[in-house]
Amino acid sequence: MANDYLTLTNLHLTRNSMDFQLTEEQKAVQQAARDFAQTELLPGVIERDEDQKFPAEQIKKLAELGFMGMMVDPKYGGSGMDTISYVLAMEEISKIDASVSVCMSVNNSLVCWGLEKFGTEAQKQKYLIPLAKGEIIGAFCLSEPEAGSDATSQRTTAEDMGDYYLLNGTKNWITNGSTATVYLVIAQTDREKGHKGINALIVEKGMPGFEVGKKRKQTGNQRLRHTFSNV
Repeated sequence: MANDYLTLTNLHLTRNSMDFQLTEEQKAVQQAARDFAQTELLPGVIERDEDQKFPAEQIKKLAELGFMGMMVDPKYGGSGMDTISYVLAMEEISKIDASVSVCMSVNNSLVCWGLEKFGTEAQKQKYLIPLAKGEIIGAFCLSEPEAGSDATSQRTTAEDMGDYYLLNGTKNWITNGSTATVYLVIAQTDREKGHKGINALIVEKGMPGFEVGKKRKQTGNQRLRHTFSNV
């Protein structure tokens, strides 16, 4: 194949400098997260990790700061912050306690974002608002024992039964697995469509057929196996 060449001769370009300085609001968020990490997360962080203790009290206080739904629209209970503010807060939390930061990121990036972006208004009212406020915690169920995080190879299925879906499968290594109230479960709804036949379903803790597995010894946040049998 022939090579293409681009020649630039006396090309005049307008210089538009990019401003990489943080805004005052972003600095305030960063400092608030840093202070929280030092005062609330640092004490007992090693013990919580060694004892595999879920940081329930710390997550509750994080929610009071508005950090469990940072980018969610305020009308849905969120803080309405920008992505940079969210990343800055994540960095500060992660420096001290990676387990707490993972809980925070899953609730923000995977659960709240998905519901706000693709959920119906009724779903937002029922699930997104309490999730963004940190009144409940969400989990994202993608990984499987045989497929890992390769969604195209997953075996979990959701059969369309008309006015509901019948969900069957197993998910592994689920962050917030034992403490979540709402689960976004990725499942195959039409195998013939391949990756285009994959959808996300909302499952509530306590639904018949939904079983949360036993906790396994593992460093950091609790990541459990979840089984769905005719849910």
